[in-house]
Amino acid sequence: MAEPQPVAAALPFAGQSDEELVRRVAAGETALFEVLMRRYNQRLFRVARAILRDEAEAEDVMQQAYVNAYAHIGQFAERARFSTWLTRIAVNEALARLRRRGRFDEVDAMPDWEERVMDRISVPTTNPEQQALNSELRAVLESAFEAIPEIYRTVFMLREVEGLSTADAAECLSLSEDAVKTRFFRARALLRQELLERAGLVSAELFPLHLSRCDRVVAAVLARLDLAPPERPQCGCPDGVCRAAASSPGRGPMVS
Repeated sequence: MAEPQPVAAALPFAGQSDEELVRRVAAGETALFEVLMRRYNQRLFRVARAILRDEAEAEDVMQQAYVNAYAHIGQFAERARFSTWLTRIAVNEALARLRRRGRFDEVDAMPDWEERVMDRISVPTTNPEQQALNSELRAVLESAFEAIPEIYRTVFMLREVEGLSTADAAECLSLSEDAVKTRFFRARALLRQELLERAGLVSAELFPLHLSRCDRVVAAVLARLDLAPPERPQCGCPDGVCRAAASSPGRGPMVS
């Protein structure tokens, strides 16, 4: 079977709220579901990858989450924000995959990666090997991130990287706000802010969603839902990274 062609972000609708788009999709304007997918591809990819630590599985989770959301779009009651409702669907799908594979992390596991990584990067750059290490600090950061238990990875990804408030993250993960605060504090302690500072990176650079993945997920979901793709053949975001989420109403700096 031929692979579906990538499709374009429907940018003319970027100023409309999620809830308005959901109402229009439920009323029959099904092509607008692509706008919602483009808007939340980055978040769903990051949260699924934080849980599963596997990019291919994260894509599968994204697709299934969108299919599930579309199938139940009429049940969205707007008691919560659509973004929260959709993120919870993706989180539940990712966690279900962990359960099926018996891959849950121990809640209180304390990996020993931190001491090893910090020992290496705290040494002054005096030789080519250490210079090369400094040039790859993002890889070190991502590797360190993946080494911490899933319960901390997921909270960190939603709070620090995606910028959700404590209340929104708690709702997405079906946790209390106190639990989110505790896990977020623990995650930051594990990661050591020095890793971010030494790398010269901001946390938003973790696991960027490449255009090809954005297009591939959207095209696959549209094909599974038997929805016709729009005329333009690709996302159209610059620099090789999908930035459709940046146009989503209400996104901004992290709040407490």
